[in-house]
Amino acid sequence: MESTIYSAFKKTASHWPDNDFMVVLAETAQAYDIEAGALSYATALAEIERLSAQYEAAGYGHGHRVGILLENRPAFILHWLALNRLGVSIVPINPDLRIAELEYLIQHSEMLLAVALPSRHAELTEAAKQANYMLPLITPDQSPPAAQTPAPLVDQAITTDSECALMYTSGTTGRPKGCMLSNTYFHSSGQWYADLGGLATLHPGSERMLTPLPLFHMNALATSTMAMIKTGGCLIVLDRFHPRTWWESVRLSQATVIHYLGVMPAILMKLAASEQDRDHAVRFGFGAGVDGTLHQPFEARFGFPLLEAWAMTETGAAACIIANQEPRYIGTNCFGTESSAVEVLLVDDHGQPVPTNTNGELLVRRSGDNPRYGFFSGYWKDPAATAEAWTDGWFHTGDIVRRDENGYLHFVDRKRNVIRRSGENIAAVEVENVMQQHPAIRSIAVTAVPDDIRGDEVMALIVTHEAPSSLEQKQQLATEIVTWGLTQLAYFKVPGYVKFVESLPLTSTNKIQRGELKKIALELLEESDCINTNHLKRRQEVVS
Repeated sequence: MESTIYSAFKKTASHWPDNDFMVVLAETAQAYDIEAGALSYATALAEIERLSAQYEAAGYGHGHRVGILLENRPAFILHWLALNRLGVSIVPINPDLRIAELEYLIQHSEMLLAVALPSRHAELTEAAKQANYMLPLITPDQSPPAAQTPAPLVDQAITTDSECALMYTSGTTGRPKGCMLSNTYFHSSGQWYADLGGLATLHPGSERMLTPLPLFHMNALATSTMAMIKTGGCLIVLDRFHPRTWWESVRLSQATVIHYLGVMPAILMKLAASEQDRDHAVRFGFGAGVDGTLHQPFEARFGFPLLEAWAMTETGAAACIIANQEPRYIGTNCFGTESSAVEVLLVDDHGQPVPTNTNGELLVRRSGDNPRYGFFSGYWKDPAATAEAWTDGWFHTGDIVRRDENGYLHFVDRKRNVIRRSGENIAAVEVENVMQQHPAIRSIAVTAVPDDIRGDEVMALIVTHEAPSSLEQKQQLATEIVTWGLTQLAYFKVPGYVKFVESLPLTSTNKIQRGELKKIALELLEESDCINTNHLKRRQEVVS
């Protein structure tokens, strides 16, 4: 294995110099005010080496960190590979962060420099000032200033264990944690995908992978980008997911593989059916979280499988599990079964293994002598959290999963998202996926609110296609939605409170910020237009 990601890229570029490495579609080019078109491996390598020479001349080296705030522009990847050649780790910066969040990130990561869009320099400068931190800034087209300090590991060889990126978790609860990710992490992510086979087979030198996911997230940077580097394929990165032009982008890019989030199929299924629904070259989609009721209808309509997978920033592909072989148990939130390279244990709240068809927390580790091989190297400045995550030699994921009688794994929910009402465990994701299908609902988030009798009650924050204006209209629509929900779900899972809102608290990857949601829900519960629908929740009588 090559020591750096740069060396892997250089090897591929020597084998397929004329292949497209990246393509920028016209829509993305317009959004970013950059050039549309293709960038070959040979052209990309020349630019990477030019940038790397500039960084090297300015004194950047092994052990330094540089922040990158470039959204999904090709420059993000070019600067990353240029810095990686020198043993410099990048800190991908979520473009949705604002001053208080940037202040934490800058100070916590100890980045030496930030490469950012000109429009973000003022905010970054102010954030650094508030942190009492000196942070030089450049645009992607500017030469770097001289490094403020010598490279801390200048006397040590750059190896597969060297840090490649410090990637911050989305922070759905509490402060984001910085995951230290090594060259091994990225190498193994790309190689895992390249070797996967089955329904997710990648053909060397010919794949075109389209993703709207952000490059500051492991899926796009470690999975999609590395898979293309390892196989000589082409990466098409959109600025974001545009539902109405999605299929046009798929066709224009000649994509053979797409990456998705669970919300995307739900939105695409709401578009009017077209004779062009199967007019594309996509062989499979790779993602997670597709609503079970839409999984089969989506595949039937658009003509390719959505392969559900499980992974986390901390695990990378070292413990990634994917339903890339039949049977896939479509519609059951099944993400396959682990390979021989991965060990899985499902445990209860006391750490004891649970029986088949029983929900338990998912624990994972690598098979063999090194159970942490390919995982994150640890949480930066938080060895206690790292040790806790690896309690008893297993990585504790915080995800609730069920193994069926055939050995296949089914995702239930995040452990902290479970609502406990009158002794019943309710998965927020399940309720959201089902209620999302009501035609009036554009998006929905469900959380627990306190109940004196039941412990928890279910509360739904709902964004509608057409917002009800008067209190009477809100009451009518809430009643309609909950009454419909009672035909789809067990009565105890249906919302007991409904609040219509303009937007939901989301991360930049469109995941619900669960910690923020809980705080907001408690405040909104007290508002006069929060509709109490508990009187509608009744156990259905069973007629024998």
